[in-house]
Amino acid sequence: MKKILLVALALCLSYGFAYSCLFNHSINLTTKMQNFETDSFTTKNGKSLKITFFKHASLLIEYAGKKFFIDPVSDYADFTQQPKADYILITHEHSDHIKGLGVISRKYGIPIYTTGGTADAMLRMKSLGKMPEGLIHEIREDEPFGIKDLTVNPFTIPHDAAQPVGYRLECGEHSVGIATDLGKYNDYIVKNLENLDAVLLEANHDIRMLQVGKYPYYLKQRILGDRGHLSNENAGRLLCRILHDNLKAVFLGHLSRENNYEELAYETVCSEVTLGDNPYRSRDFKIQVAKRDHISEIITV
Repeated sequence: MKKILLVALALCLSYGFAYSCLFNHSINLTTKMQNFETDSFTTKNGKSLKITFFKHASLLIEYAGKKFFIDPVSDYADFTQQPKADYILITHEHSDHIKGLGVISRKYGIPIYTTGGTADAMLRMKSLGKMPEGLIHEIREDEPFGIKDLTVNPFTIPHDAAQPVGYRLECGEHSVGIATDLGKYNDYIVKNLENLDAVLLEANHDIRMLQVGKYPYYLKQRILGDRGHLSNENAGRLLCRILHDNLKAVFLGHLSRENNYEELAYETVCSEVTLGDNPYRSRDFKIQVAKRDHISEIITV
């Protein structure tokens, strides 16, 4: 029986928390109520795993009668109108990843899984309101946990949050990696992103645009720092480290609206791949930019 993995990396990645302190995004209410695309793949035991992608980094995973949200943000979808999740998974506490979490937790009492540092930071945030006691469950970096055939591997990312993580999701022989909100990469990051079928990789800014742009000096230094965000060039260099013959899809995401644009991110990353110390050229892979404001195309791997 043919096994397929349908992956829609519908992550419309914009600034991140570092920018949200400077800009207020207006939200069209029709966005919250729209029908989102849902994709599924058949796991090794023949069961279906369904993934519904919202904007930025919010998604719903359904498998074997269980549902969970990853980074539910009220600006991207009205989660009170979505199927009730069995639990919630959080990457880190910045507002573009948890806004609306308080409302969802109070209404439904859904268990929340995140790192201890992230949990402590969230509980100190007045914007979330009072979180019900007993809902937060601690997970740890490099300690995989399973949902039937799906294995979730949290790994540490260098970002200016309390205890942030990226994720590697595996089902049978297929795997997808999510690595955004990271200031640098190292051998540890590379190891967690090796041998993937598809990867969502941050390409946040063009260094020159950021340097001459209107951001204040402290914010420029924060973005350029080791706990900030990956530039287009560094995204391309990281990609060179994880390329392999069976990598089927690369999405570039988390683009800054002020310090980047889609064509520049794409061309810079492709140049790094083609000119880099590796046996590949950019045309050997399907590389594309994840859209900021709508669902990306479905990729079959």
